[in-house]
Amino acid sequence: MFDKLFEAQQKAQEIKKRLDNISVFGEAEGGVIKVVATANKEIREITIDPVFLDNADKEELEELLIVALNKALVQAENVSQSEMQASAQDMLGGFGGLGNLFNK
Repeated sequence: MFDKLFEAQQKAQEIKKRLDNISVFGEAEGGVIKVVATANKEIREITIDPVFLDNADKEELEELLIVALNKALVQAENVSQSEMQASAQDMLGGFGGLGNLFNK
């Protein structure tokens, strides 16, 4: 029993490390604002087109930043969920026929 818990904890740490190395992207207004984040939802980079920045007002900039950030976070959540599901299926495979109970 403790072996399975330890194995699950190790698997979770492996997933976290893998997600740290996966980049996801979000952009707004055709790429004038670009956001790079990890699949662990850590923002790594924000790029704003200088021409847009010179001409944008504060409210427009804030709205587009929110759009780009949310797009990146949605992608991060999707990648994270996919990784978790794959891991859960791998672990359930170790329980023999019980793993098929959740696939039906």
